[in-house]
Amino acid sequence: GYRDYGHDLDNTDPVDDAGLGFAVSLDLPFLGRDAVVAARARPPRQRLVQVLLERPEPLLHHAEVVHRSGRPVGYVRAGSYGHTLGAAVGLAMVALAPGEQGVLDQAWLDAGRWEVDVAGELQPASVSLRPLYDPDSERVRS
Repeated sequence: GYRDYGHDLDNTDPVDDAGLGFAVSLDLPFLGRDAVVAARARPPRQRLVQVLLERPEPLLHHAEVVHRSGRPVGYVRAGSYGHTLGAAVGLAMVALAPGEQGVLDQAWLDAGRWEVDVAGELQPASVSLRPLYDPDSERVRS
């Protein structure tokens, strides 16, 4: 779940959409504070999520299109083989369609059927807002 600035995200990604809202305190003044406050006042329309392919053979590289229930909703920003997970894993930015109502949260993710277009073949996948490996950082802290 670690993000690589310049590859997984950049200065156009709102901090909360990138999953980094925990690192921003509104108690202190900073450039862009008003933008963060405004963004937090409305439900997120896009989120950076972890994607895990169900089959171990296909590989993720970069820019593969992510589908939710048969509709393209985003793309893989970075991917590689996750040896601890036994399949390709990546970070993808996914978004609600223009005019689509709802909240882009884990319940919205869970309600969809996910696939990633890898070399022209739709591969079944799962998605999560939390890291798929060691989501509570227990291994890091041990």
